[in-house]
Amino acid sequence: MNPTETLHPQEVKRLQLHINGAWHHTSSDNYLDIHNPSTGKKLARVPMCSTDEVNQAIQAAHEAFPGWAETPVLKRVQVLYRFRELLETHHQDLVMTLCRENGKVWNEAEGDILKAKEIVELACGAPSLMMGESLMNTSSGIDTVLYREPLGVFVGIAPFNFPAMIPMGWMMPLCIATGNTMVLKASNATPMTAMYLTELLYQAGLPQGVFNLVTCENDVAETLLKHENVKGITFVGSTRVGRHIYATAAAHGKRVQALCQAKNHALVLEDAPLERTARGIISASYGCAGERCMALPAVVVQESIADQLSQLIRKYAQELKVGPAYEKSTQLGPLVTREHLDLVRSRIDNGTREGAELVLDGREIEVDGYGEGYYLGPNVFDNVKPGMQVGDEEIFGPVLSLKRVRDFEEGINLMNQNPYANGAIIFTQNGYYGREFTRRSHAGMVGINVGIPVPVGIFPFSGHKLSFFGDLHTLGKDGVKFFTESKSVTSRWFDQEEVNRTEIDTWDGGLNK
Repeated sequence: MNPTETLHPQEVKRLQLHINGAWHHTSSDNYLDIHNPSTGKKLARVPMCSTDEVNQAIQAAHEAFPGWAETPVLKRVQVLYRFRELLETHHQDLVMTLCRENGKVWNEAEGDILKAKEIVELACGAPSLMMGESLMNTSSGIDTVLYREPLGVFVGIAPFNFPAMIPMGWMMPLCIATGNTMVLKASNATPMTAMYLTELLYQAGLPQGVFNLVTCENDVAETLLKHENVKGITFVGSTRVGRHIYATAAAHGKRVQALCQAKNHALVLEDAPLERTARGIISASYGCAGERCMALPAVVVQESIADQLSQLIRKYAQELKVGPAYEKSTQLGPLVTREHLDLVRSRIDNGTREGAELVLDGREIEVDGYGEGYYLGPNVFDNVKPGMQVGDEEIFGPVLSLKRVRDFEEGINLMNQNPYANGAIIFTQNGYYGREFTRRSHAGMVGINVGIPVPVGIFPFSGHKLSFFGDLHTLGKDGVKFFTESKSVTSRWFDQEEVNRTEIDTWDGGLNK
């Protein structure tokens, strides 16, 4: 039974772990309360499992691996085809679950589910994605074939901000489609969507133990980074934690992809269509309440149009309807927890102390009937200078900083000074500047008149600098390579005359042809 399916606002339910194909109550007495961000009311209690239970999940995945790896890839993806159909069937309930635990507004929650489905569809193509390479007669009578094979148990460590797309899109589909097994450490703040999807995954026919879900505290999670049966870690979260995971897991011989925080910037040149640009900035900056690593929290604007753009952004930001996540008319929902709301507020306070001009203050927003919810209205800082924390560090909330520059050169140089490099955008109608920006930007994902420059899943999500630690990015061909290793087989078959020869074999990898 789905551990969230009977959950109603008046109930407080103890959630469960999923190990070896079944739901289990933790043996630990340690639970954390999770709340509905729209109301502030307690929603459920999430278990902080023991180290023994983490080891059980790893063991279940380890034991399931040989049989799953030997299952033909055409049969493995049939599970994902059925899972995709269940995503369609349960779409409305999944969206509501996500709204209630995370605070995303309805259309954003739908987008979260649909992005997970997009990657499931990509993983259904594993039969062709895993195809290797071959060359006949690499030398006389010698043929070489390269295969891609699964490695074993992978661990996914997911953040709170995309409860469906990241754990059950970026992490799970390619992992299991390529023949691996997984232990997911779901977010302690937003685990219910992942739990719901885990139930659907097993309804789709996944063999027991192939996918396991735990929730735990950081000290217990260290086991996931060091366990001898874990082959790799895929992580999304802060740079501080990502750096630790990369260093720890790599030191224990595991491959790692750690997708970390960002401070994405947009450069607005004076030839940009300002009305359209301002609306694009609003969507990119305040969508998902700013709680996404591809948000647009910093806009570098050419001085000649800065006053006009600032005025438009304030106008459109004030038009956003702030309210509960599951009311379909809401455009800006609550932040995920009271603690995170307090953190973002403190960063706004610090920005004012630094001397940035808070030209739109959303700290005192009130939503009728939802006084206990974690609401924060849109905020705009203007005349933000280099070195100000509010303009240089990730805020992860509905806070936008405007930085004024003289021209393109000053703008791109300012942007490239930032140590984070997920995305960078330029708004312009000038093809030369668009090309120069693409070529010279340090970011891994670049947008031209596109507020959120995330490509579809057939391309990798490719952050640079302190936004990523590892060698192979998530999704696209990088994702397939991350979850597999190559094996080259060189073969030679003798005719009868060659069998009878007595001279020394001179094959040396092609050096002596």
